[in-house]
Amino acid sequence: MTRTITVEGMSCGGCESAVEEALSDVAGVTGATADRETDTASVEGEADAASLVAAVEEAGYDASA
Repeated sequence: MTRTITVEGMSCGGCESAVEEALSDVAGVTGATADRETDTASVEGEADAASLVAAVEEAGYDASA
């Protein structure tokens, strides 16, 4: 399953990498791609939206599902 979440505050490639790493650490995630141009992250796997949002916020970005 692919889920897209909104991520605000990414301004560079390092930000995208930080968000991708945070999402990849969530149980059930098999892949994650962040895009600062669209303020989104696409996540592959079975993780629930609340866990994804919490991981991104813990990394220092605003997120919503």
